[in-house]
Amino acid sequence: MPINRFVTSALIAFASAFTFSPTDSFAQTSITSDPPATFTLGNGLQVVVIQDHRTPVVTQMIWYKVGSADETPGKSGLAHFLEHLMFKGTAKHPAGEFSETVLRVGGSENAFTSVDYTGYYQRVAREQLATMMDFEADRMTGLILKDENVLPERDVVLEEYNMRVANSPDARLNEQMMAALYLNHPYGRPIIGWHHEIEQLNREDALAFYRRFYAPNNATLVIAGDTDAAEVRPLAEATFGKIAAQPSIPAKRIRPQEPEPVAPRTVTLSDRRVEQPSVRRFYLVPSATTAAPGESAALEVLAQLMGSGSNSYLYRALVVDRPLAVNAGAAYSSTSLDATQFSISASPKPGVAFADVERIVDDLIAGLAQNPPRAEDLERVKTQLIAEAIYAQDNQATLARWYGGALTTGLGIQDIRSWPDRIRAVTAEQVSAAAQKWLDKKRSVTGYLIKDVTAKHEEKRS
Repeated sequence: MPINRFVTSALIAFASAFTFSPTDSFAQTSITSDPPATFTLGNGLQVVVIQDHRTPVVTQMIWYKVGSADETPGKSGLAHFLEHLMFKGTAKHPAGEFSETVLRVGGSENAFTSVDYTGYYQRVAREQLATMMDFEADRMTGLILKDENVLPERDVVLEEYNMRVANSPDARLNEQMMAALYLNHPYGRPIIGWHHEIEQLNREDALAFYRRFYAPNNATLVIAGDTDAAEVRPLAEATFGKIAAQPSIPAKRIRPQEPEPVAPRTVTLSDRRVEQPSVRRFYLVPSATTAAPGESAALEVLAQLMGSGSNSYLYRALVVDRPLAVNAGAAYSSTSLDATQFSISASPKPGVAFADVERIVDDLIAGLAQNPPRAEDLERVKTQLIAEAIYAQDNQATLARWYGGALTTGLGIQDIRSWPDRIRAVTAEQVSAAAQKWLDKKRSVTGYLIKDVTAKHEEKRS
C-alpha cells in the first residue's frame, strides 16, 4: 500500500489551477458543508460522520494515532511495515477476504502511513457500510501473523524502498535533507525506514507494535457519504464498540523536540541518473498544531504568495523576469503534530549556477521580511486558498481526509471549519513577520541535486 505523507495543508487538496479576482464571491465564502456529527464510544473511539447525500456511496477511514515518528529507535519503517501486514487476515476473515469483498461489491480501498498516523479506507455503496465496519473492527485487534506471510511482505517493502527511494535521486535527496533538518526529532527518519533496519524487522516487532498502538482509544473513525450519525452510531457500537480500550496508551504523545537551530546546513547528492539539477530548501517552522495564533495561517499565505502558480513571486523572479530556472515553487506542510517544514525549490536552466538562483531567493525573502506584500497580491492569494478549499468539498474522500488528518495531529473540527476565516484575517504585516521570523537561514537545510559525471567517465574507462 502506498506511503502518503500527507504533509500538505489539511484544507488544500488540489494544486492551484485557477486564477481568481479578489472581487469573486469566494472571498466571502466559508466552509459550506454542514458540520460533521461527532461522538465517542465508551472504549474511547472517536467517530466523525460527514453527511454527503449526493451519491449513494460512503467512505470509511480509520485513523490510528501512530506513525513513523512513534517507532522504537532502531526499528524504523515499522509503522509502514505493519500497514502492509494489516491485510494478512484474522481468524474470522482469512487473508484476502477483506480485499476480495471490497472488489466484489465494486468498491476501492487503500492505506497510508505518515509520520503522525496510519490510515485505512474503503469506498463502497452505502448498503455495504455495515460489512466494511465489521471487517475493519475485526482487524483492529484480531490480526494473525505468521512468518510465512511476514517475511515475504518484508521483501515487498524492501522492493518498495528500492523503487521509491534507492532508484529515485529526488527521493533520496529529500530523505537526506529531512535527516539533516531534524537533529533530534524522529521526523528525521524516513517513513519507509532505513534499508538496513527494514531488513531486520520481524513478526515479533510487528505484533508488539500492533498490540501497543492499535486500539479504539488510539483511533478516529471517519465515515463520509450517504449516511448520518443515527445510522452510524449503532453500527459502530455493534462492531468497534465491542473492543476493549488499551489503558497503557498515553493521552498525549510526547516526543523529543528539536533544539533551536543555530546554523544552516547543506546536503549535496550527485547521481548519474539526474537529468535536471535542482536546488531546494527546507525551513523548520511551526505546524498548525504548534504555531502561535495567526502564525500558521500567515505561513500558508506566505507559501502561496511566494511559490504557487505562475503569478507567484518566485516563479516570476526566477522563470519570467530573469530566465534562470525552468520552474520554482514553495509549500508549507501545516498538518503535523510537531514542528514541520516550509519548502522552496527551483530547477536552474543549463549553465546557471545554484548560487545565482539562491541569491534571488534570499533577496526575495529579505524583501518580504522588510516590506509587506502589496494589498492586491495578498487578496489574490487569500482568495485562491479559500476557493481551493471550497472546491475541495466536492470530494467526500477529501472531506474525510481533512478531518482525519486534523484530528490525529492535535487539531479539532472547529480548526478546520474556521480555516477560511483565519486565512481571510491574515494581514500583510503578519506575512512579513512570518518571513522574517521563520525563513531564517539558520533554520534551514539546502539541498543540491546534481548529475554525477564522474561515474559516467569511469564507466567509459572500464
